[in-house]
Amino acid sequence: MEFSVQTSRQRELADITEQVASAVAKSGVAEGICLAYVPHATAGIIINEFEPNIEADFLELFGKLFPSGNWRHNKIDDNAEAHLKSGFVGPGATVPVEGGRLLLGTWQRIILCEFDGPRKRMVVVKVVGK
Repeated sequence: MEFSVQTSRQRELADITEQVASAVAKSGVAEGICLAYVPHATAGIIINEFEPNIEADFLELFGKLFPSGNWRHNKIDDNAEAHLKSGFVGPGATVPVEGGRLLLGTWQRIILCEFDGPRKRMVVVKVVGK
């Protein structure tokens, strides 16, 4: 299953938990594994709490770790730090499926990290059962 997410800022986090949970429900898999994957070189996926302060903290941290600057790739399309951030975060997350539902912790959410927006991002969800 696939769905799209339209981001509205150059850098932002978007909670995609409900869309992924819907894909799990539609799969009919009761026990297994769910992979949420973003096939883009300047976006990633993390699992964490999602609220405005943690979003701001993550974006600030990513900016400190990979600031705008004189990166070699910027000579091509001026978004090297977005590529570096997405490489650091990774393109996907795997979550166990139990009882037909995502087995996330109390505060855990599946979060799309946009590093080079605004863009329309595709998210691929694969659910595999026993």
